[in-house]
Order: sequence, then structure tokens, then C-alpha cells
Amino acid sequence: MCDTLVRVHVDRVLFAKNSDRDPNEAQLLDWRPRRQYPAGENVRCTWITIPQARATHAVLLSRPFWMWGAEIGSNEHGVTIGNEAVFTRQPYARTGLTGMDLLRLGLERGASAEQAIGVMTSLLEDHGQGGGCGHENPNFTYHKSFIVADPRGAFVLETAGRRWVAERVTVAWSISNGLTLPAMARESEPIRTLVSACRWRRPRTLLAAEQATDVGDLMRALRDHGDG
Repeated sequence: MCDTLVRVHVDRVLFAKNSDRDPNEAQLLDWRPRRQYPAGENVRCTWITIPQARATHAVLLSRPFWMWGAEIGSNEHGVTIGNEAVFTRQPYARTGLTGMDLLRLGLERGASAEQAIGVMTSLLEDHGQGGGCGHENPNFTYHKSFIVADPRGAFVLETAGRRWVAERVTVAWSISNGLTLPAMARESEPIRTLVSACRWRRPRTLLAAEQATDVGDLMRALRDHGDG
């Protein structure tokens, strides 16, 4: 079970995420301070090297120990991003930025949710997403969806290969290993999406997000495995 939930209130934004990574894969809680870089510097992500930004924000990441990118994280400006695997009809590239790389890059380079999405989508278009995403099965790969939030609001960002769609969240949203935006519906790969059980889980997590008044409500929803 892997879900990311957000609830946007007038005076606050609630965010929560769980993870179903490999059981033998440790996740590090990794603090990276803000930094300045010289012109022409590069950064080695999980599988590829890309140009480094001149400055990066301080970030707190929860990341698989072998990956450069992260499952979830926040930066010094209150931007928080969580990601989910999604299975699409678009080809899976042998190499590129992983979805977790995009998440970290958005946090390091975006001072708001809007800026983070701009960073992530620009890099996705330039470099694509790809490469193995599993620790125990290095050939396991997928595309990504994200919830990107800051203290003022939230967005859902869904990708299929280099294609992407983003929409503002007005009340609540959840992503549970399936594409949720109507503009992306035709990209969904039916068999792997069915196996992910997102069509069963998402109505439960979305209802919980809509009804949440504090973060404890979201955390209880993440622990809900249903009636079966």
C-alpha cells in the first residue's frame, strides 16, 4: 500500500504519505543544508548527471539508501512533495531521471509549490524519466505521480514518460499508484494499474482526505488496510 494525501484548509495544508518500498531497503532521513555552486557544476543523480543549479535550498529527505532522490521530503520554505509509482502506456526508458530524483530536484530548486512543479516538469522534458527503481529487482521501473504542497496550497502532478499534467487541489486529493487526472486517463496501463489496487484504495483515501481536520486523520487513513 502506497498513498499520498493532502487536505487544503483556509488556514493550513495537511499532508501525509506512506510507502511500500522493498522490505529489505532501508530509508535514510537525510538533511542537506542550502548550498552555493560554481557555474558549470554538475550533479550526479541516481542514473544520470545533469547541470547543477547555482544555489539549492535546505532539504529534509526520506530516501532509499541507494538512490540520490527521495520518496518524500520538505525544504526550508515549507514545500513538501510525495510521490507514487504509476503504470502507463508510454515506453519505459532505460535511463533518465527517476521520479525520486525529480522530487529532490523540485525541493532543492523550488521556493514554492508552483516553482517546484516548474523545475520538475522542465527537467522531465529535458532529460526524461527512466532507469531501474527497485532495490531487490533493479529492472523494476515505472512512471510517477506527485502531490506538491506548500503552506498556501497544493497541486497534483502526473507523468507518463515525458508527458505531464498538473492541477491545483481545491479541497483534497489522494494518489494511490494510479493516474487520477482526467487529462491523463488514456495513458493508464490497465493490467499493472489493476494489480496496484489503486481503484479500490483511492476512494477510501480520498474520502479520508476530504474529511480530515488534522494530520492525525490522515495518518489513520494511511494505516487503513480496508475491511478484508
